[in-house]
Amino acid sequence: MRPITGRDELDLFCRLPYAFNEELADDLAAGRRRPEWMWVALRGDHLLARAAWWGRAGDDTPLVLDILDLDDSAAAPDRVDIGEQLLQTAMAKTLPPGTDPPEYSRLVPSNWRESAAAERVVKDRMTVLERTGAQLSVERLRLEWRPGTPVPQPSGRLAFRSVGDSEELIDLMTLAMDGTLDDHSRRDLARMPAREAALRHYEEEFARYTSPREWWRIAMLPGGDPVGFVIPARNDYNSIIAYLAVLPAHRGNGYIDDILAEGTRVLAEQGVPRIRAATDLSNTPMANAFQRAGYVNFERAINMTWN
Repeated sequence: MRPITGRDELDLFCRLPYAFNEELADDLAAGRRRPEWMWVALRGDHLLARAAWWGRAGDDTPLVLDILDLDDSAAAPDRVDIGEQLLQTAMAKTLPPGTDPPEYSRLVPSNWRESAAAERVVKDRMTVLERTGAQLSVERLRLEWRPGTPVPQPSGRLAFRSVGDSEELIDLMTLAMDGTLDDHSRRDLARMPAREAALRHYEEEFARYTSPREWWRIAMLPGGDPVGFVIPARNDYNSIIAYLAVLPAHRGNGYIDDILAEGTRVLAEQGVPRIRAATDLSNTPMANAFQRAGYVNFERAINMTWN
């Protein structure tokens, strides 16, 4: 059990299939992955299991564990045992001592519970993680808008403008925390005040986007009162709806559809090949809004944490 030596062992690491395999070379070149963050369990030259973390370029520690795969041809107890041993070994060598491991986030088929084979694969990985102390945090819907899907015309109920500055957006994010259905936000609120959580989210995500901030939109009533906001952006891989919120005083009026439509229009006008988004499986209002807007649930994500 060891990390890969470098790009020269990517073919070895990619013997187990996953959609992210095609991105690994670019991630290594950009510094989002490091060979010492990519571990394999081998028996001779046979790949039995693998694990890998992802991080932001320039960071010394990884941000998320997003790859954990087991050789499906091995017997059930053996493959889970090997996966546990690999992950324990890799965490001890890769992560700073005395800290909670970063979140596990793994993409799975949207219908993974409907296939016995897919369900077994997902649950084997979850068993490995549970043995190291992780617990299921949330299951998320991964959504995609595709060119040719109609974008609703503005209803006229709301007006939109660009965000004035970071302080204005952080203020609105703080307000939106009240009554949020988002699991990550709820966990942040259990540890810190709403404004601190909003500031942390802004600095760790929105401030890092290189796409134009002119895309960001605040939704307003005709009199100018803010109703909510949407953050259309581009991350390292896709155009995305990074954040969408309706302020507490205006929830229940259907404004979410107008705000999502505006964010979708901003990106669609750039001629993008797709728009990606995500929301918690349990966040029914948000999931329904994406469905009404023509977004397709093409996969899910399983998130697990150690804290």
